[in-house]
Amino acid sequence: MTVDVPGGTGAGGVGTGGSGSGSASGGFPFVRPRRLRTTAAMRRMVAEHRLHPAELILPVFVRDGIREPVPVSSMPGVVQHTRDTLKKAASEAVRAGVGGIMIFGVPDEADKDAVGTAGTDPQGILQVALRDVRAEVGDDIVIMSDLCLDETTDHGHCGVLDAQGRVDNDATLERYAEMARVQAEAGAHVLGASGMMDGQIGYARRALDQAGHQDVALFAYTAKYSSAFYGPFREAVGSSLKGDRSTYQQDPANAREALRELSLDAAEGADMVMVKPGLPYLDILRDFAERSEVPVGVYQISGEYAMVEAAAQNGWIDRDRAMMETLTSFKRAGANLILTYWATEAAGKL
Repeated sequence: MTVDVPGGTGAGGVGTGGSGSGSASGGFPFVRPRRLRTTAAMRRMVAEHRLHPAELILPVFVRDGIREPVPVSSMPGVVQHTRDTLKKAASEAVRAGVGGIMIFGVPDEADKDAVGTAGTDPQGILQVALRDVRAEVGDDIVIMSDLCLDETTDHGHCGVLDAQGRVDNDATLERYAEMARVQAEAGAHVLGASGMMDGQIGYARRALDQAGHQDVALFAYTAKYSSAFYGPFREAVGSSLKGDRSTYQQDPANAREALRELSLDAAEGADMVMVKPGLPYLDILRDFAERSEVPVGVYQISGEYAMVEAAAQNGWIDRDRAMMETLTSFKRAGANLILTYWATEAAGKL
């Protein structure tokens, strides 16, 4: 059978690994892309996309009242840190060249209430941890905090509930404004607005500016989908959630809606935007990368991490190759920033 390929030959041509002496019908030699794959040095030289440690952001959990790190069973290698081990993790990330660290606070169960008071208490675990890390590493890494109520509410939702048990968008914005001020005062360089409330970026921006925190940036979780892949994260933060968040997180079926969210966050003053989760939404990530005028991030979430780790523990896949392949897929799709629980480890391999 003869296959006509531009620059190739007929029978015995492209893909056969033949002698290489053949020629196309016009007398041209074989075009062989494989010449640029022959050695590791060659592949490295012509690689189209390169990861860099400064593009990686390490999500970490710090838990109130513990003396030793507590492993997260569904996320092998990830722990709930003590205040001291969090400082060590931040220092390790700095030494590895990691660009940022995103801190999630896990309060004592007794400190949770309907409005997430621990999230705005200057002595709440997240605010204390922000001060710890800022004192430890200063400006050597970008310190980010989670601007959301879900870890601190006794119902586990990302906002304040109304009399019918629904999340009250506007009442929640008032809480976010207070959280933004407290987190900025605690030393965060960037606030990760993850609650998916309408208007959250504009509301937080005004609150920060009015409090004199004009230099604190906002990282908008612009397209945060109502995903099945959040399960391990909920263990990591000790979530009290019953039900789901489908009334305020995005429907996985919708892509155009994500572009609307992008336009709104940009208009409200987002300094960076994010797609979350990562692998199931590479198309959304590419759409953002092509349209956004600010840096675009992606969050490789707990379920994505856990799948690779579990498969590797069963001997089904090569863990390190899978780790780097997934991170490269985000870069190829256009990500400028990648949140990953492998950040420090991956940085050491680059």
